Amino acid sequence: MKVIENLQKIQENIELACRRSNRHSSEVTIIAVTKYVTIERAKEAVEAGIVHLGENRDEGLLAKWDVLRDKPMWHYIGTLQSRKVKNIIDKVDYIHSVDRMSLAEEINKRAEKVTNCFVQVNVSGEESKQGLSPDEVGEFVLSLSKFEKIRICGLMTMAPFIEDEQVLRSCFRKLNELQRKIKNLELDYAPCTELSMGMSNDYEIAIEEGATMVRIGTALVGEEGVGG
Repeated sequence: MKVIENLQKIQENIELACRRSNRHSSEVTIIAVTKYVTIERAKEAVEAGIVHLGENRDEGLLAKWDVLRDKPMWHYIGTLQSRKVKNIIDKVDYIHSVDRMSLAEEINKRAEKVTNCFVQVNVSGEESKQGLSPDEVGEFVLSLSKFEKIRICGLMTMAPFIEDEQVLRSCFRKLNELQRKIKNLELDYAPCTELSMGMSNDYEIAIEEGATMVRIGTALVGEEGVGG
């Protein structure tokens, strides 16, 4: 399937999900996760009208950035090691995986411009997933006030990879509630207006529960088994 055909189907699904939850589709941003596809497929996504691309490895991001440069907006969506920050900082528009002070310190040290960051939250409590526990998020966000190069634009989570809709909804709903609490603090450096949640298998549910950014790979660009 061509990316543009997949995109049209996903946009239809988003429209329906927004209607069910009394939202407008303009509130939802699609991030095409291109980590498992070639540079050519990523380029096809941009040509199809996709503005946002997501990568989870610095090598893959840099390879595609070298070709596409600033045509798309770049999202780093994977676990980011502090030593890799220097490779991608100022090339990405968003980092979705800030979950520890050492990483925040490195981002602030290396960045030449203010970087939009999401605090990653492990809402499900799964040991295999990265992120802060919900109870740690408030204090962590408050501790970031000293970093002039970091803007906390929202929260991110990965739901369990299961079909139980109620479990998924509960996970997304908890992140929504947490995001509202941070937003209500009215912190200049942490407006926290965004919710990055939902992937190919659960993005419609995530949207119904308030997602503003959905990270879609397989359903949009496919999976070619290529990291770069």
